[in-house]
Amino acid sequence: MTPIQTVSLANLSRNERRVITRRQPVSDPNIRKATRAIVGAIRDGGDVALQQASLTYGGGLADPSAVIDAAAIDAATARVGPELLTALQTAAAAVRGVHMAQRPQTQRAAPLPGVEVERRWAPLRRVGVYAPGGLAAYPSSVLMTCVPAVLAGVAEIVVASPAGPDGTVSDAVLAACRIGGATEFHAMGGAQAIAALAYGTETIAAVDKIVGPGNAWVTAAKLEVFGVCGIDLPAGPSEALEIADDAADPRAVAADLISQAEHGPDSVAVLVTTSASVAEAILSEVEGLLSDLERADVIRRSLEENGLIVIAEDLADACRFANDFAPEHLGIHTRDPEGVVSAVPAAGSVFAGHFAPHSAGDYATGANHVLPTGGLARAYGPLGVEDFGSYRQVQRITEEGLRSLQPTVAALAESEGLTAHRLAVDIRFEETT
Repeated sequence: MTPIQTVSLANLSRNERRVITRRQPVSDPNIRKATRAIVGAIRDGGDVALQQASLTYGGGLADPSAVIDAAAIDAATARVGPELLTALQTAAAAVRGVHMAQRPQTQRAAPLPGVEVERRWAPLRRVGVYAPGGLAAYPSSVLMTCVPAVLAGVAEIVVASPAGPDGTVSDAVLAACRIGGATEFHAMGGAQAIAALAYGTETIAAVDKIVGPGNAWVTAAKLEVFGVCGIDLPAGPSEALEIADDAADPRAVAADLISQAEHGPDSVAVLVTTSASVAEAILSEVEGLLSDLERADVIRRSLEENGLIVIAEDLADACRFANDFAPEHLGIHTRDPEGVVSAVPAAGSVFAGHFAPHSAGDYATGANHVLPTGGLARAYGPLGVEDFGSYRQVQRITEEGLRSLQPTVAALAESEGLTAHRLAVDIRFEETT
């Protein structure tokens, strides 16, 4: 049976508990250092450095002179089989339906007569979308990022995704670009792609913000360019935390755990249960399910290196641990799922009940699967329409309104020693001759 670390919360000190719940998006300092060098090279060297990085690290086209333009994307879309094309269109429609309700609205408030403050939504002009690729293609990630950007009103949506080992880009990814509303595509991956989007090159215009999931190199590069442009969040490896009591279906819980571990050997899979016997039953099911899966070796390595079984004293203790861990995906397999939903606010995407597997949310419900990892669900939520723009404050003040504010401004400005602030108000009421 696959060995997975097991701990009992009752036996852990506060510090030991903190250690197992705290993660970093990029924990390897060597990756941070190497990424900094790659980003610097692209910043200074432009297209030539980008091409060299693609040759060194992969992700570029087999023919560097080739261009993936609108015609190439249309041709790729035509090559996609009808079943996959329908799935992409259906998934895009679901994402559109969920995110339509998120479209920001202009807000106005009048705290005093003659004073109006407006909060006006402004979409970003140009957004970079990173879609993982290379060994595997992720058209679903293209839809999860492009569709909300379109709904936000972004004019230019630039997708970057690495070509595969054969130097070609997945037709499914290109079809997702067409269906999702991307306006531009570049075959490039890893840290060099993030740098090219952030700084621009001779042939790629810089973007205002970069969104989308990626590996440790992509995450490290996002952290490097933050400040030059915006980023959604520095997401790390995929995570799943399952809370299960004695009402759980062990086979379903096992399937949810391994579906996230399937992403890669650095994926995190955690089972929190109130019963050691339930844990044993779920582990047994994991072993049985692995025998029929193509990526069984990847899953085993993920579970061995990053898997964890947590035995909680009761469901309340399990929920406290889940809040401390703040997982990307939270699966609830309990007698009262809604009670756990209310008790665990610190989670990126929550799957409540037996018929809510993670994969449904990854592909088909329309909920966004670009999510906070590494404990950032304590402060961040899923990618949404509001991530593709920002609000501007517009203040309108009449003479009557400013006169009513004059004493407040005067008192506060004097208290802070900023008398020019007071002057800027008082001068408007000076008598002129």
